[in-house]
Order: sequence, then structure tokens, then C-alpha cells
Amino acid sequence: MSAVHYIGRFAPSPTGPLHEGSLVTALASWLDAKAHQGQWLIRIEDVDQPRCIAGADEFILRQLSACGLIADADVTYQSKRFSYYEKALQQMQRLQWVYKCTCSRADIARARQQNEQERVSHHHWVYPGTCRLVPKNITAEGAWRAALPETLKHPWQWHDRRLGKQQQCLPESVGDFVVRRADGLWAYQLAVVVDDAAQGITHVVRGEDLADNTARQQWLQQVLSLPTPYYLHTPLVCNAQGQKLSKQTLAPAVKITQPLSVLKNAAKHLGLPNMEAATVSDWLNQAVLAWPYVRQ
Repeated sequence: MSAVHYIGRFAPSPTGPLHEGSLVTALASWLDAKAHQGQWLIRIEDVDQPRCIAGADEFILRQLSACGLIADADVTYQSKRFSYYEKALQQMQRLQWVYKCTCSRADIARARQQNEQERVSHHHWVYPGTCRLVPKNITAEGAWRAALPETLKHPWQWHDRRLGKQQQCLPESVGDFVVRRADGLWAYQLAVVVDDAAQGITHVVRGEDLADNTARQQWLQQVLSLPTPYYLHTPLVCNAQGQKLSKQTLAPAVKITQPLSVLKNAAKHLGLPNMEAATVSDWLNQAVLAWPYVRQ
């Protein structure tokens, strides 16, 4: 197997410990990096600071370490990179790819109801462009929204290494999305694009629930003249009720006292064969050889 230029990452939010679903993503991203003889980085996505729990980042790192998933460089934190997001926003302002929005959630819901349109993106109302039609004073309090161009009425197409051909009509399914919130916090979409480029990420491996974000992130990469990584979205892990495992569904934390057990369980969700080994290191070596997505 020839080596390819590869830098991957796992980017957990420190809103609680890793659960089974997030470990599946961590394992998949690590295996993909190692199968391509690449680097694997960890980025703590603590941009939404009100939701972060003190000490959760350190506990997550201990969980990963117990499972043999150790970063190849220093861990980075989004909370230390706000100045980079500010520069990206200023670039979008200069290029007139954003506008100020002072609408509340109630304003957006009311406007959409008047137009008799349904919620189509994550059960939220797609923004109707109210403040884009009536420009606001940029010094007023409010959010900054991406100004999607008319050309995006044609579906944005991209390829997922697992799911195959994907497409999304951004104006209809997403609308002018927020890049900086009204409370001053940075939106995930802008932060992740800036950070992936800064860290030289070539391959993104993450949960299938985030596939919906890919089109708008690729559009941001295009607008900001940033490279576009390859994407692979892993299967979701659900509970007995069919709900995606998450902190909202009270998914239990991964037990770091049983790393081999949790790794084997994660491997099942990734479609890997049953592998027996006496140590975490030996098991991971086998899993790298069994990883099926060894291509760009």
C-alpha cells in the first residue's frame, strides 16, 4: 500500500464524555488515518462555550488514550482561535457574502408560516431572507448570515467515500445560514472550515448525521479560497428506541476500564470483522489492516 498525503482529525465537543456513538467516529477517523499512513489530530470544539462542561475535555482525552487513540500532535482548542474566525468573517464582509440579521426565532417562524412553508432542515425553519431584503445597520446587534447566491438553486453535488454521490439545494434546504450568532459566539460551520484549513486536514471522517453540513461547508471553503477535504460519514449508532446516541438521549459514557470491549463493539458498527487480541495495541493493528476505505 503506497502512502498518500493524509491529515485527519477527531473533533469532539466537551459537553460531556464520549459515548458509544462518538467512540465509533473516533475509531473510524483514527483507522482511516493509520490505514493511509497519515497523521491523526484531535481538536476540541469548544466554540459553544455555554454548553461546555469543565473538565470534559480532559476526560475525553483519557477515554481516547485508554483505547489507544492518541493524537500525533498537540491537541488544539477552538476557544483559542477566535481571532482566526474574525478574519474569515471580515473576508466574507469585504466580499459581500454575509449580511447582518436581527430576526428572532419567533420572527423567522412567523415569516415561514405566512409563506406556508414547512421546516426542512433539522426541524428548524429555513431563514426566509427578511434582513437580506431589508438591509440592517451593521452596527446593530444581531447575527451574521451567509448570503447564498442565486446560482446555488442548482443542487450542490459532492462525493462521500462511503455514501457515494450526494447533493443538496442549499437555498431550499438550508437557507442563509448563520456564521456568527447574535450572542457573539461563532457558528460551527465557519469555525470548522477555518480550522480544517489551518490544520491542513485532507480527510474528514465523521458521523452520518453531519453529512447535511457538507454542502454549506464546501461552499464556505470556496468563498474563502480554502481547500476542500475528502469526506467519509460513518454509520449512526442508535439506542433501542431508534434514536441516535447522544448526550440528549442520555447515552452512557464509554467505560475506559474496558477498552478492548468498547473497541470491539465500535468495530461492529463499522462493519469490521470480529478480531481477537490480548492488548489494545494488537487489536488496533489488526483493525488497521481490516479497514475497508483505503482510498482517497
